[in-house]
Amino acid sequence: MGEKPNIAELLAKANKPNEDALRLHPVYRGKLEVTPKCPIKDCGDFSIWYTPGVAMPCRDIEAHRERVFDHTNKANFIAIISDGSRVLGLGNIGPHAALPVMEGKAILFKYLGGVDAFPLCLSTKEPDELIQACKWLEPTFGGVNLEDIAKPKCFAVLDTLRREMSIPVWHDDQQGTAAVTLAALVNSLKIVGKDKRNVAIVLLGAGAANVAVFRVLVAAGFTAESILMVDTQGILHRNRNDLNSPGNEFKWRICETTNAENRSGGIAEALRGADVCIAYSGPAIIKPEWVGAMARDAIVFACANPVPEIWPWEAAEAGARIVATGRSDFSNQVNNSLCFPGIFRGVIDVGAKTITDEMCIAASEELARCAEEKGLSAQHILPTMDDWDLFPREAAAVGLKAIEQGVARKKMTKEALLETATKIIKRSRDQTRTLMDHGLIAAAE
Repeated sequence: MGEKPNIAELLAKANKPNEDALRLHPVYRGKLEVTPKCPIKDCGDFSIWYTPGVAMPCRDIEAHRERVFDHTNKANFIAIISDGSRVLGLGNIGPHAALPVMEGKAILFKYLGGVDAFPLCLSTKEPDELIQACKWLEPTFGGVNLEDIAKPKCFAVLDTLRREMSIPVWHDDQQGTAAVTLAALVNSLKIVGKDKRNVAIVLLGAGAANVAVFRVLVAAGFTAESILMVDTQGILHRNRNDLNSPGNEFKWRICETTNAENRSGGIAEALRGADVCIAYSGPAIIKPEWVGAMARDAIVFACANPVPEIWPWEAAEAGARIVATGRSDFSNQVNNSLCFPGIFRGVIDVGAKTITDEMCIAASEELARCAEEKGLSAQHILPTMDDWDLFPREAAAVGLKAIEQGVARKKMTKEALLETATKIIKRSRDQTRTLMDHGLIAAAE
């Protein structure tokens, strides 16, 4: 990792985005707005786009429901649904305070994926009400992105909506996190020369993120028995008597399939001899000496935001070969933004009715491949958001997998999918640049 870092400078750098965000958010009073996509030469055009002309597409949709995807932007409309109960590293801050995060998510969707996403923060914490709200919105939206909803209700909400809605429903904190983490881990193992079937993995944190990471890792060929999961009470094992209460069923299922040695203890005991630590937990909970007790060429993903479980320079000094965080201001950002725009682009372009784990894995494999083609190193295990060509490639991979699995409304070739996604995403980026160039989006001071 080079010479010893200046800790004060690194901490100041890490805090700079917080200061800038607090200063600039009031300047723009929000980060997105609605813009027409049809031409309006003069007010006479409203006779086509509104009354009386609009009556004809309405009648056509009434007679042929699926034509709503032809006459409207429904397919490209994604609802970002949150109750604000588990926001980033901030916790249960409520729907009003969650809105800046959801707006940020929406502009990532648009700029990186060409997807029109709308933040909808709901004033309820009840799972049944969240489920019903999403169902009520189905006529307008072509997909649902669940965001920052606390466990265990996030599992029930996702599973119910995937089962009962005819549009794709996705929980980014589960499926998105799993997809990008898988790509990062696959490439990290290539660098250190270890086999995914033999590595000892510690999943630090038993929330929505790591539960999904576990499921996707096993689906991708990792060995469940070699995985340990750690929650706030320690390692999950089959003698844990506190997991019999309602709401912990998902943890007990993990107990039954992981931890072949039935090990117990806390984080220190879990990390001893481990090859990989994937942490989606809380700030500053990993001690350097625990990293030092891991196996040779250890891999540490400290992904809590905004403050990671251990600062990357601390993990590196303790002996970790590869270190990643969830932050964009350090190398190796493991962040959902690298996959959800491309995945939804592919889902939309083929009219997929759901998003399967296999589709997530297809995106993950393409994400890993994009980084490998540009050269892997301990400081470069994933592309960055600036590598915008990865998003059309992910879209094409996801679209092909959806077609293969029979959940797509449209059939397209890989070439057609890549061309379509590239065109739409380029248009979105060019649109933003044009608005900035003409002063319609003012420059940040």
